[in-house]
Amino acid sequence: MAVTLYSLNSASGLKKLDDYLLSRSYITGYQASKDDITVHAALSGPPSSEYVNVCRWFNHIDALLRMCGVSAVGQGVTIEGSAPPSEAAPSSPPVADTKAPAVEDDDDDDVDLFGEETEEEKKAAEERAAAMKASGKKKESGKSSVLLDVKPWDDETDMKKLEEAVRSVQMEGLFWGASKLVPVGYGIKKLQIMMTIVDDLVSVDHLIEEYLTAEPANEYIQSCDIAAFNKI
Repeated sequence: MAVTLYSLNSASGLKKLDDYLLSRSYITGYQASKDDITVHAALSGPPSSEYVNVCRWFNHIDALLRMCGVSAVGQGVTIEGSAPPSEAAPSSPPVADTKAPAVEDDDDDDVDLFGEETEEEKKAAEERAAAMKASGKKKESGKSSVLLDVKPWDDETDMKKLEEAVRSVQMEGLFWGASKLVPVGYGIKKLQIMMTIVDDLVSVDHLIEEYLTAEPANEYIQSCDIAAFNKI
């Protein structure tokens, strides 16, 4: 079934996409497809961390594109520049949607899929930055999305307990995400798991050396590698 998405670089569009991905791992179907690539390319960059489901999906697709690509054919996805009139709220529109709608035109050259900043947006961003500097507010610590490859000792390792051992590691600034088992050969599978970290609070190297490959987790985990690392 084809899917239509609207205003992906606006707050309302990202909120609808976040709600859509609440119960889905991919845009269509049960594996990454060309539909995911289409939506990934339409976003101007990594989404804000407030859109938890979009961030999870974006980082997963970004990692797949870096690692092995996406070959599955999608069911079809259409991205529109603005929401249809029937979905407009009866009251005043949200702040992110108060711009005058673009005049409909058959010329595809007028569609800005990558949401480049306008002069007004750049000026507003500069004013916000100046205001924060003047008020002496401390800049928030950055975050990163990390994809880990966790390998068992052999094909007899209980992968369910291996994942439980990984997720049992809890600390401030660490948030575990989606995971899957990937065959590596000879009947052995590795665990690929996403996590989001607050950079100032969590060191990935320390996490691997002191927790994931140390006792008691090393009963199941033979090694752990960083497959992808992206700033959010």
